[in-house]
Amino acid sequence: MTVSATSEILVRDLPETGIDTTAPSFAATQATQWPEWFRHDQQKAWELYQSLPQPKRSDEPWRFANLKAIDLSGFQSASPVRDAAALVARSVAHPELSAKLVFANEALIHSELKGLPSGVLLLPLERAANEHEELFRKSFMTGEVRLGSKKFAALHRARLSSGAFLYVPKGVVIERPIEIWHWVEGENAAIFPHTLIVLGEGASATVIDRFVSSGDERSLAVAVNDLTLGANSRLSYVGIQEWSDKVTAFHLNTTEVDKEGVSTALQMNLGGAYIRGESDSHLLGEGSRSVMLSVNPASGIREIDQRTFQDHFAPRATSDLLYHNALSDTSRTIFAGLIKVEEAAHETDAYQKVRNLMLSDEAEANSMPGLEILADNVRCTHGATSGELNEDELFYMMARGIPPKQAAQLIVRGFFGTVLERLDNEPLQAHLGAILDRKLNL
Repeated sequence: MTVSATSEILVRDLPETGIDTTAPSFAATQATQWPEWFRHDQQKAWELYQSLPQPKRSDEPWRFANLKAIDLSGFQSASPVRDAAALVARSVAHPELSAKLVFANEALIHSELKGLPSGVLLLPLERAANEHEELFRKSFMTGEVRLGSKKFAALHRARLSSGAFLYVPKGVVIERPIEIWHWVEGENAAIFPHTLIVLGEGASATVIDRFVSSGDERSLAVAVNDLTLGANSRLSYVGIQEWSDKVTAFHLNTTEVDKEGVSTALQMNLGGAYIRGESDSHLLGEGSRSVMLSVNPASGIREIDQRTFQDHFAPRATSDLLYHNALSDTSRTIFAGLIKVEEAAHETDAYQKVRNLMLSDEAEANSMPGLEILADNVRCTHGATSGELNEDELFYMMARGIPPKQAAQLIVRGFFGTVLERLDNEPLQAHLGAILDRKLNL
């Protein structure tokens, strides 16, 4: 189904003073059919945003960060896209899907739902808030923002006009992936993508979130995803960020996993000028598991700043983090991650590993892993490594006629491939590998 780009979008015209200094037109929110309680929450979120200070260099959650990059002046709420059909045509999906949604400047412009099992809900957020209020309110941005971007999360909530809501009932297994596209178009356009996923007990799903610029334009994205997993459920979530090289973007995640549930989340940061990623994983049920993965080819002057929290509340839960960064030119990466084992979380297994492949003398990698253990009989390891290309591997390839530049790209591809292999889904691995190959010009 294809719908009009103008029927879903909320347009707020802001003056040139910038998005961070002008109140939104909450009366216009009526056009998107949000319920009154949500519009009230948006007003409160805007007031919170205005009351919170900008991050400072002395703030620990912003250590090493380039604070000039998060100046939001000049950005304005996005207007309707010029050619929705063209963006739908460019939304080339995974070859085998259960469903697909395409948003452009926060308007739903395309929907394919025929492959979904009975009982599954895949809706725009505003419909979910109206038609499934209790389910929506139970999981929508309920957790405290603990990793530094509370101000920007409040801005997201205040400005949000649409997004994707997925509910998979108890025992339902969705065999093929669901793909959701979020396009931004327009110079200085600001968008606020949101994906809310709720899995019932024993449910299973794979979701691919695509974040893409329509052109080489300066823009802002403040994206949030909430992932809520019931007991014995299984979720594979992949976020693929392909913003233009002029985009400032925040990607904020909260994951909650109940008893024996398994969450596997991979973030691929393939574009953007400044990317701030925050992932807060809550292991709430006994035997729950959270796998946190990230692939980050950093080039040019790009800065990728990632902060994580693996918080264990229940016994015999497992968290496993593996982030790989390959840095060239004058790019920078920052990683700060904490594993916390709460008092009741005995027999915890928690792992955290960050690997930096340095491809340039001018690149910079900052890694700050950490542990806080309040329980007994736990196994926790963390660490970060940095290294250069293996000269023996380069020589081996060059001796077989592979040009030096291509040989280096192949080594980088293998470096990232060890992360993709952690996904328990070979077709998905192949799909993501093909996207990565295009990025690396292989």
